[in-house]
Amino acid sequence: MAAPGGPRPGNLPPNYNPNPNLIADNLQNLQINRSNQPPGRGPVPPYGQQPSQFSSPFSGPNRPGPPPGAVPRGAVPPPNGPPQGTLPPFMAPNRGPGGGPPGVNAPPPFASRPMGSGPFPAPTMGAPGPRPGPFGGPPVPPQNVGGGGGLMSNGPPSFGPGSGMQGGPQYPPSVGVGPRPSAGPPPSPPTMSSPPMGPFSGQSTPFSGSSPDNQPRGPPSLAPPFSAPPRGPPTFSAHGQAMPQSQASPFGAQPWQMQSRQNVPPPPIPGSGQQPTVYGMQPPLPNQQSMATISPAMGAGGGAVTGPSKIDPNQIPRPIPNASVQLHETRVGNQANPPPPATSEFIVRDTGNCSPRYMRCTINQIACTTDLLNTSGMQLALLVQPLALPHPSEEPIQIVDFGDGGPVRCSRCKGYINPFMKFVDQGRRFICNFCGFTDETPPDYQCNLGPDGRRRDADERPELCRGTVEFIATKEFMVRDPMPAVFFFLIDVSMNAIQTGATAGACSAISRVISDLPEGPRTMVGIATFDSTIHFYNLKRALQQPLMLIVPDVQDVYTPLETDVIVQLSECRQHLDLLLESIPTMFQNNKTADSAFGAGIKAAFMAMKSTGGKLLVFQSVLPSVGIAALSAREAEGRTNISAGEKEPHKLLQPVDKTFKTMAIEFAEYQVSVDVFLTTQSYVDIASISIVPRTTGGQVYYYHPFSALSDPAKLYNDLRWNVTRPQGFEAVMRVRCSQGLQVQEYSGNFCKRIPTDVDLPAIDCDKSIMVTLKHDDKLHDGTECSFQCALLYTTVYGQRRIRVSTLSLPCTTMLSNLFRSADLDTQFSCFLKQAANEILTNPLLQVREQVTNLCINILHAYRKFCATVSSSGQLILPEALKLLPLYTLALIKSTGLRTDARIDDRSFWISYVFPLSAQLAIPLVYPRMISIHDLLTIKESDGSVIPAVIPLSSEQVNENGIYLLENGEDCLIYIGSAADPDTIRQLFGISSVDEVPSQFVLQQYDNPVSKKLNEVINEIRSQRCNYLRLKLCKKGDPSGSLFFSYMVEDKSPSSLSYVEFLVHVHRQIQSKMS
Repeated sequence: MAAPGGPRPGNLPPNYNPNPNLIADNLQNLQINRSNQPPGRGPVPPYGQQPSQFSSPFSGPNRPGPPPGAVPRGAVPPPNGPPQGTLPPFMAPNRGPGGGPPGVNAPPPFASRPMGSGPFPAPTMGAPGPRPGPFGGPPVPPQNVGGGGGLMSNGPPSFGPGSGMQGGPQYPPSVGVGPRPSAGPPPSPPTMSSPPMGPFSGQSTPFSGSSPDNQPRGPPSLAPPFSAPPRGPPTFSAHGQAMPQSQASPFGAQPWQMQSRQNVPPPPIPGSGQQPTVYGMQPPLPNQQSMATISPAMGAGGGAVTGPSKIDPNQIPRPIPNASVQLHETRVGNQANPPPPATSEFIVRDTGNCSPRYMRCTINQIACTTDLLNTSGMQLALLVQPLALPHPSEEPIQIVDFGDGGPVRCSRCKGYINPFMKFVDQGRRFICNFCGFTDETPPDYQCNLGPDGRRRDADERPELCRGTVEFIATKEFMVRDPMPAVFFFLIDVSMNAIQTGATAGACSAISRVISDLPEGPRTMVGIATFDSTIHFYNLKRALQQPLMLIVPDVQDVYTPLETDVIVQLSECRQHLDLLLESIPTMFQNNKTADSAFGAGIKAAFMAMKSTGGKLLVFQSVLPSVGIAALSAREAEGRTNISAGEKEPHKLLQPVDKTFKTMAIEFAEYQVSVDVFLTTQSYVDIASISIVPRTTGGQVYYYHPFSALSDPAKLYNDLRWNVTRPQGFEAVMRVRCSQGLQVQEYSGNFCKRIPTDVDLPAIDCDKSIMVTLKHDDKLHDGTECSFQCALLYTTVYGQRRIRVSTLSLPCTTMLSNLFRSADLDTQFSCFLKQAANEILTNPLLQVREQVTNLCINILHAYRKFCATVSSSGQLILPEALKLLPLYTLALIKSTGLRTDARIDDRSFWISYVFPLSAQLAIPLVYPRMISIHDLLTIKESDGSVIPAVIPLSSEQVNENGIYLLENGEDCLIYIGSAADPDTIRQLFGISSVDEVPSQFVLQQYDNPVSKKLNEVINEIRSQRCNYLRLKLCKKGDPSGSLFFSYMVEDKSPSSLSYVEFLVHVHRQIQSKMS
């Protein structure tokens, strides 16, 4: 199965890279209010005029706050790194097939979502305090409309009793992200010598129902985080307030308000007691139908009044806040349990299906035929995020070692053993749930079956009772030894980069991040700089100081002294510090304006070719000389903005194939590229971004770069990039049951053979969309399985296969498809497809396509499923009632607006491709809150973040101050009549006229300022992103930018939300007639 090409993993199975040390100080990933200088170093040379007291929003007294998504480890592994066989973070040791303990010691627990403050002696299930749903706020009153205009729900919520989204207790939709830890005062850093903290360092928790045999025997190993049930009070508090908690098993009664679905009857499975429905026929149980309807208002004479203004804007569907944490069991009563919204906060208990964090389907029941699926108008796709961060309270993924034989697999389709493979013939054979083939069970893996037909040891074997497990890979999965962790930094030192402070900002960020790289002999680093030539540095310890080696030929580049350009981090740390401190001064008088970006990345690649690794590039100007030099296409683009409406927008595609060809070669040798664009002008992101996209990397964009306000974000972005859970040299494949097949993969990767995606790097933030199609009929009443296998190398050099399996019921009823639709996943797929379409089609056409997708789904529901017959009502399926709002928001987003800059649109596209489900909705429908009244509003459900406000300018009062964030940027609008005292307390300025164009958030000594910092740090923590802050005011371009996000307003080129609903309704009516 090994694909052709350079060094790359052999088989289709995939792996993940938990890296204990990388995340060693996970808590620091996003520094909260940490002073802006590297540990143990004097003041950093200022980049421009930087405030002496630089309060980085992610910092605390002497240690960075929670990373955007990691949990502090109990103890740091010794400097030489864990031994070869250690367990990665979130993993608990488990025995192999022989029943004995695996010969592995777990390294200290590592990353998971960040937790609150305080020491972390032991895992605990206590809630960190209910987290804000991005739409926190008082629940909306029941939306009911008699004869008057407005919205009504004519049935219980979507998943059977009590689970509706409309005010039902189960899963109200909320937009935001999955749980992230609170950003309280940082814990004191663990010392290298400190013993593992916490009473559970030597035990692994047996699964519920397993025998104590499941406990590893032999020397105690360090338990991964959260592997044992909590005892006594929780060890972390939400923002400094400890929440007392009585002893409880992790999934027992919760001290916080939780909607557990354990006692909710599972959704009706098609075929079980329900007659099959003909499309035109009403389903037998009308009370299972949930929908929202919008009726026209009635005039005085009783006739319907036409005109959009008659729909009451207060009654239309909007995201409903829900800040309480939900406990989600993936299967209940041996049936799949539909997941909570991706944007809500939940804790998963894996009871057979994988966590929805790792894999979600657009519809939680699978249509038996293509015709049924096509009739619904919906898409069938999976959103896969194999290394997603778990919630701190979730059990770690179990590691299973099958020894030299490797994991048990189907001999025909190579699917991995999972809970849905059926054992027969007293356990001597098993039937594959993907291809249906019957295989012999390996002799050392046989076990008798119980009266229920399950193996008697099923509950003791993670691979037979858990949806996600991690297998230790055998030699057959390696075409070479696992690669070391290589980090190569390439810094632009051209005149523009030096003068704007971008070079100084990059050098400062790198020098502070060096201490966060994984410890041990496997970590290697290299540094080069470039302008119109490339400068390598020999970092060998024997030299008095680093030696510069210049490569002048940028058309035919080479790497000097291959051996000494990349060296072990432990051998060159002093040289590195010295070099990074001197680069800005060394080039301070540089008058070279040109940039040889293409030649620079090619030369760095040649140095890394033998090992592979991460290439992190800091680039400030348009690449203008050498390989892959670009021209300023933007001038042509300005005249072409209107043409972009009429013909495909060539400026959003790479100018030629040069970068793509280079990127494919990089991927073949396992080199991934991340590009940090610290620019003040056009840099042709459309051409540059193809390199990160093909190699599993990412584009970071700071425009216009500010030496005052951007270095803190640059540092935090770089830090999270290298410390988050990640894997190298990965291969991923998704398999599905007979009757379905994978149609296409979409995301940041390279594809050399049709069935697999190659990922030189993969991390916890990257998701991949997998579209599916029918190739045969499925049978009603059966289940259909999906399995994602990721083979990867951890940063500590272990080869792993992470396998996630999901099994969903098949149905012949259209109403079941609508009832089980997953809005967040459906919309994420809309978003990614729109981003892809923009590259080849006029914007107008893409906007129409997006609108038609929405109309077709709602028309199918209206025609075949709705129980209300009045043609005057717009009827929305309960599960998809927010689809029109999000569709409108997408049409008005940067990607689809006519007036966006070319580079902004290209960055938006590159940001969307690998985007996770929980960040897709906030990107187009941001979260807005008021901050002028932070001290007067009550915290809803214990959330730090105030209630969310609809995105309408009617909600923005000129007396107020508002914060709006979309997961990437954060805008603060100061009303023209806002209270001067509040402005002074929050921002240190006396009036709205003094609003600076560049802004650094400070914490002043007053309660409002402290509260604002707390809110922003919580948002950063949730979003795993530091967020760029910008102050906005009326009558200024910044004010126009803020109001451009008011997606419910009418704009010159598009409809208001109410008008859009009327438009959708008319389109559906014309289709009906």
